[in-house]
Amino acid sequence: MPEPIKSSSLPWPYVSPGIPDELFDQLPGIPMTKRETRLLLLSQLRLQEDTTLWDIGAGTGTIPVEAGRLCRHGHIVAIERDDEVANLIRTNCDRFGVTNVTVIQGSAPECLAELTTPPHRVCLEGGRSVRDILRQVWKYLLPQGRVVATATSLEHLYAISETFSELQARNVEVVQSVINRLETRGNNQVFTAVDPIFILSGDKYS
Repeated sequence: MPEPIKSSSLPWPYVSPGIPDELFDQLPGIPMTKRETRLLLLSQLRLQEDTTLWDIGAGTGTIPVEAGRLCRHGHIVAIERDDEVANLIRTNCDRFGVTNVTVIQGSAPECLAELTTPPHRVCLEGGRSVRDILRQVWKYLLPQGRVVATATSLEHLYAISETFSELQARNVEVVQSVINRLETRGNNQVFTAVDPIFILSGDKYS
């Protein structure tokens, strides 16, 4: 696979992850994985240079961009059901010179059967049928693979946790992010909370 472009002219020329949110192109109402949460997700994914990653519900494309930069010889598949959002992901990949991301416009789990390269890692960022998506993902996931999923509601937290148990996932971890950012409001600097999120991860041994 082609390597991401390296250039000091890019908006974030550093090799370290954690691109500031404001450097991404965004659309009103389209969710973005915030920088601090993104760092937690990338840490849990345990990526390697040649990892194949499926990002389901890629939204603005922050995870594909960051992962594409880290997995220089890997392949990132970003899945989004909305055509306009899929184009936003492509725009952000171009913006940061990332060339190893393939954007799939489709609905999971139905579109997963069209993918030809099984993943080492899966990042599941939402989805209307999270149980069905996770079950289908598990069928394609390579042995020793890993799934990292996010939950913003009690219902999704329960659904992911229960499905991990059903699938006999190993080394299951659950982390809740509690993050505050310093922001300037008028003449004062105040701490503002980033919406909390649960991050669940589990390994497939065979």
